[in-house]
Amino acid sequence: MSLPPGFLDELRNRLSLSQVVGRKVMWDSRKSNQAKGDMWAPCPFHQEKTASFHVDDRKGYYYCFGCHAKGDAISFVRETENVSFVEAIEILAGEAGMQMPARDPQAREKADRRSQMAEVMEQAVQHYRLMLNTAQAAEARAYLERRGLTPAALARWEIGFAAPGWQGLWDHLRGKGVAEELIIAAGLAKPSQKGGKPYDTFRDRIMFPIRDGRGRAIAFGGRAMDPTDGAKYLNSPQTELFDKGHNLYNQARAREAAGKGQPLIVAEGYMDVIALSEAGFGATVAPLGTAVTEDQLRLLWRIHPEPIVALDGDTAGIRAALRLVDLALPLLEAGQSLRFALMPEGQDPDDVIRAGGAPAMQKLLEAARPMVQLLWQRETEGRVFDSPERKAALDKDLRAAISKIKDPSIRGHYGEEIKRLRWDLFGQARRPAKGKWRGRDAGPRVQPSTKNSPLVAAGPRFEEELREAVILATLITHPRLLPEHEGKLERLEMTTDDHRHLLAAILRHHHIEDSGSLRAALADSLGPGPLEKLFALRHVQIAPPVLRPEDDEAAAMCLAEELDKLMAARGAESEIAEAMQDLAGFADEGLTWRLSQAAEARNRAGRSDTEEKGTYDLAPNGARMAREERDAFARLLDQIGYGKDKLPPA
Repeated sequence: MSLPPGFLDELRNRLSLSQVVGRKVMWDSRKSNQAKGDMWAPCPFHQEKTASFHVDDRKGYYYCFGCHAKGDAISFVRETENVSFVEAIEILAGEAGMQMPARDPQAREKADRRSQMAEVMEQAVQHYRLMLNTAQAAEARAYLERRGLTPAALARWEIGFAAPGWQGLWDHLRGKGVAEELIIAAGLAKPSQKGGKPYDTFRDRIMFPIRDGRGRAIAFGGRAMDPTDGAKYLNSPQTELFDKGHNLYNQARAREAAGKGQPLIVAEGYMDVIALSEAGFGATVAPLGTAVTEDQLRLLWRIHPEPIVALDGDTAGIRAALRLVDLALPLLEAGQSLRFALMPEGQDPDDVIRAGGAPAMQKLLEAARPMVQLLWQRETEGRVFDSPERKAALDKDLRAAISKIKDPSIRGHYGEEIKRLRWDLFGQARRPAKGKWRGRDAGPRVQPSTKNSPLVAAGPRFEEELREAVILATLITHPRLLPEHEGKLERLEMTTDDHRHLLAAILRHHHIEDSGSLRAALADSLGPGPLEKLFALRHVQIAPPVLRPEDDEAAAMCLAEELDKLMAARGAESEIAEAMQDLAGFADEGLTWRLSQAAEARNRAGRSDTEEKGTYDLAPNGARMAREERDAFARLLDQIGYGKDKLPPA
């Protein structure tokens, strides 16, 4: 819809972001400063114990230093409520007491129609619930009782019954004055192909209402009572309200439970969700009659960073788990994955709970396996690797699977874990007492040219610590430079805890533009130790931004250059991780070339234009350096073939 100029600005001005967010979080009173609109809480988008989620009321933005979620009040409502942009604005406008602008006739008609359909769905929910208490539903009630559902549970889940007749719901709704077209559009009835009255979509079935993230009834799932029925479970057809690939059963209540710290469990069907929830596992959802889709997977990750997939312990359950692995691999991010809890063979979660109660289910959840183990099981189970050719085929299959992972860091860690599993399988990591390799296959051998690569033999990461220290000192001495580089700094991973805490504190106080005030705020947050330690470093003291604090232009150039070098070096490290994955038994002819290219990239990241001309002075004015710093610079010089005569005296 088209909004008038200034509407969103007025909406944001009327609402306090901390009030909107405060419905979903518990503020950390020690870190928060309500008077300044500087609020902190554990992040509502991922599980954590520390308060790394920051709300800046004055700017109207939030940011999480853990999962990097960020946005304003509208994006917060969209993510937490799983609603569209317009729906989020409607929710916030209602809270702010603002009248939504008139929509264009077509948009208004569509919204009105969806509202009418939702009302029809609610009437259907109530009708089916009443029908469960009739004589026709005696067998359905007996079945539900055998499944352990009490009357209170039936009411909580609004379970109902569709009578066997052809027009039971149709006649009821038409008697209430509901238009024929609305009943059909909502997926509750189908037009007759023989010229008769439309007939009910659901007949002789136990009915489970499906609600969206806002709690609106949008569809039904029905379990057939007739064992000869071709479809044991039947879902509503796709409608203007319902798309089964974009919704989850029980998603609203599961999001609330997950927000309180419960693990998010993904089960297969309605009864599993109900059984798990009634046993105390309230953050349980299920896909709607199909395998998990990409949209559903992203929705799961918005609720919890690491859902546990609880699948039946049969062949079909394992196949479903493996399909989900293939779907998830390209979408993985740091801290965002899946775990799998496979039930005992022939049992589903409901069976486990009825046999052993909640403790039995808890034990299976705690033993949930990471994705990499299921991937390994799929590629190795039932195969014999008694020849080089078969081992090579395994390597090829694993390499193809891991290559789907886009995140280079995760891809590298998968390679390391596959390396360990591969060595366990082929007995390559064992040495006899005398130190000689045992067995016919002594493990992966690296070509001498690869082993001697400057990248493989790289020294410690002290050089990166040097750059980080200069960056932090520059930001503290020239805080006005922070806004220009805030995006890069938010993504920057520091090598030490001291640097990590300093950067987080600097970003928290991004509104402070005076160096002295910033130092005072940092000392108040972290104590004086980290600052004293940082500015006591010799290479920080001689850095131009610190040495000449009045020269803002030089400081800006230095900060930009150091950030670019550091991020370029980190990019080269990603190439190292990928190459080392290949060394884990997957080496190919181009590996040595890749290593040399990555080494050169890292070396270039450590040189400026003036360095390449041979005029760069690592320590201006002949300043002396600590031995540790000097050794670190010496390693850099060795790697880039630069004369050690440029080093100042130790």
